[in-house]
Amino acid sequence: MPDALPYLFVLAVAAALIYWLYPVLVVVPGALFFFVAWFFRNPPRRISSEPDIVVSPADGVIVGIEDAYEPHYLKSQAKRITIFLNIFNVHVNRMPVAGNIEFVEYKPGEYLAAYREEAALRNEQTLIGIYDGRSRFLVKQVAGLIARRIVCWPKVGDAVARGDIFGLIKFGSCTELYLPMSSMLEVGVKDRVRGGETIIGRLRNEENTRQAAST
Repeated sequence: MPDALPYLFVLAVAAALIYWLYPVLVVVPGALFFFVAWFFRNPPRRISSEPDIVVSPADGVIVGIEDAYEPHYLKSQAKRITIFLNIFNVHVNRMPVAGNIEFVEYKPGEYLAAYREEAALRNEQTLIGIYDGRSRFLVKQVAGLIARRIVCWPKVGDAVARGDIFGLIKFGSCTELYLPMSSMLEVGVKDRVRGGETIIGRLRNEENTRQAAST
């Protein structure tokens, strides 16, 4: 990804200088070069066209599911799903639903470990609100202990498709997803998820409401 180029350039220059001065130490910037290239990987994902589903906005492990009030965009109770990403996960973020971007807000903050509960309140973060024509959703990118840079490309007014790449968080982070309270979740705490592929939940319509009532 283009965001990796500045890091790779610096590491390549460092490797060249170290090789010239101390050849035996070139393994250090060399290893870092390949790690950074691997970290910024963007593997292809198969995005389902199934209607009324919400897919994961990130790779990682679900560390929390709870009902919570979202005061910035939804301004209502919602189902909050918290996904923790370690440095070995793919850090590209993907849109959970198709719709229009109605809200984008960047908040500077601290760099607590992303798995800590207070990180979502105190850390650097970007909030993205999406309206699909029926319901509103919020995705929150939260920086972590090592992360110092959140990348978010969409602007208010942009139309997006489910699974579209919308940004990344560099070097360890957390992503939160807020869904309507009526959503039927298909994941649980400790589940591993893949951005763009794992179905997080289903939106209620007449058909799946009948199915839920019959089970």
